[in-house]
Amino acid sequence: MEWLTVPFEVTFVQRALWGGMLVSAICALAGTWVVLRGMAFLGDAMSHGLLPGVAVAALLGGNLMVGAVVSAVVMTAGVTALGRTPRLSQDTGIGLLFVGMLSLGVIIVSRSQSFAVDLTGFLFGDVLAVRQQDLLVLAAALLAALAVSVLGHRAFLALAFDARKAHTLGLRPRLAHAVLLGLLGLAIVASFHIVGTLLVLGLLIAPPAAALPWARSVRGVMVLAALVGTSATFGGLLLSWHLSTAAGATVAALAVSLFFLSHVLSGLRDRCTRQVHSPAAPLIEAN
Repeated sequence: MEWLTVPFEVTFVQRALWGGMLVSAICALAGTWVVLRGMAFLGDAMSHGLLPGVAVAALLGGNLMVGAVVSAVVMTAGVTALGRTPRLSQDTGIGLLFVGMLSLGVIIVSRSQSFAVDLTGFLFGDVLAVRQQDLLVLAAALLAALAVSVLGHRAFLALAFDARKAHTLGLRPRLAHAVLLGLLGLAIVASFHIVGTLLVLGLLIAPPAAALPWARSVRGVMVLAALVGTSATFGGLLLSWHLSTAAGATVAALAVSLFFLSHVLSGLRDRCTRQVHSPAAPLIEAN
């Protein structure tokens, strides 16, 4: 069993595991609503929209997390504002913001005379570089995400299934949507250091989607999604250690693999259930 425990005897791998577990919990809280509301394209756009803030922070020698937060706020405000424009569909507005922010980030990077900004970590993450202070930031982000999820649960639930009903109940669906975008931005900002912006949807969408066929409530989906994300983190770090592969990409790939496995098993379960509960074929007696 040494192959199972040896990697996690190393300090930086232990920090990577803790970081991945915290991010999995955050992504479970936000990703569940992303899956239920069909907001995958929005999540992808917001993750790539972090580039300008991160690029500016890197060029100025500042904190990349702060730059990512600024970009996330801009993206959230932009999506909220464009969503209220009656002549422009939401997908069109999101797509324009996506391309605009990504282009701005590339322009900022290209203006660097030395081209010294290392975008590899931004695009693909560097889970093995998680520091002790990063864990504290992730823990604070998890508490914030948990508070938002608890306080906004009723409004988010009504918004996910019937926005007009949410308005009738006085739950202020526009405000709920804006807060939900903030929760999504928080999850993306917390995750990009782990798996990068290109792979963040692996932890944001795959675990909740894998949990969906097995849970009977939204809270159940969140709990199962956190467990799936944690399993993907543990297994991804283990595989990357023994196979010498990129840790963040391996974690994301394993999360997606668990999604496909979950839906194959749920399909087999449903087929067996239908066979058990289907009425027996009538017996035809020969004359």
